[in-house]
Amino acid sequence: MRVISGIAGGQRLKSVPGSSTRPITDRVKESVFNIIGAEVEEATFLDLFAGTGGVAIEALSRGARAATLVEKNPRAIATIRENLEATGLAGQARVVRDDVFRFLGSTGEKYDVVYVAPPQYRGLWKETLRTLDREDSPAAYLIVVQIHPKEFEAVGLRRFVLEDKRQYGSTLVCIYRRAED
Repeated sequence: MRVISGIAGGQRLKSVPGSSTRPITDRVKESVFNIIGAEVEEATFLDLFAGTGGVAIEALSRGARAATLVEKNPRAIATIRENLEATGLAGQARVVRDDVFRFLGSTGEKYDVVYVAPPQYRGLWKETLRTLDREDSPAAYLIVVQIHPKEFEAVGLRRFVLEDKRQYGSTLVCIYRRAED
């Protein structure tokens, strides 16, 4: 794993010890940022189920103003902090050790881009998406969801619409954009 582009481009990232996380591959990360790249510049970025922190670090490297990374696994938190320090991006990031749903229920901040990559086959992506669809949600504009293709099903949302869906091997990326009011 590495940072693909931007000010920390080429920097190697550490993995979380064990098998509790499934880091995004460089190929998928590069593809996602090719799609949403222009919208990341100067954005506030929220990385839910952050794992290694690789997605938020990529966003910061490509010009995001700030990133919040939410993860509850203590080993993942340590890895995120190490990766942020190694890339020199720690000053623009806030690392939160918390349950994603507790965090979403308590934050008063709004985020331009939200990235959701939960553990597979638990339905957490749908629950997260529905939470982000609420009026009091911190999601302001764009939500990117990373899941296994077999998990996908249409989710009825009011504030966001599925704009794009792309499969890269065993990874499906779904991009939801705020519906026009």
